[in-house]
Amino acid sequence: MGFDINEPEQRRKLKAALSAARISTAALWLHYFSIGGSVGEYEVEAYLQGMLSIPELERDLLAMAANELLNSQSGPRAPYADELPHPDSAGSEPDVPGEEAEPS
Repeated sequence: MGFDINEPEQRRKLKAALSAARISTAALWLHYFSIGGSVGEYEVEAYLQGMLSIPELERDLLAMAANELLNSQSGPRAPYADELPHPDSAGSEPDVPGEEAEPS
């Protein structure tokens, strides 16, 4: 299984959120597993190190678990796959809040 285009960015932001909140991989995995995650703790660690690719659904469950653990804290949140730029929009400029897009 290869990496999809958004996986590295999703992983980077998840790691940043975990680091800022000082949440361990073990705590993340335990909560992830309790909400239905099916990837083992070893594989989650390998994913966080960039050595293993995991399916989008499992990445989103990791983000959900992290965000639930972060619920009472301020700081960065872990993004879901659909919150990241889509590959077909690569090269287009990011939307600026308050500005309307120009017609094509």
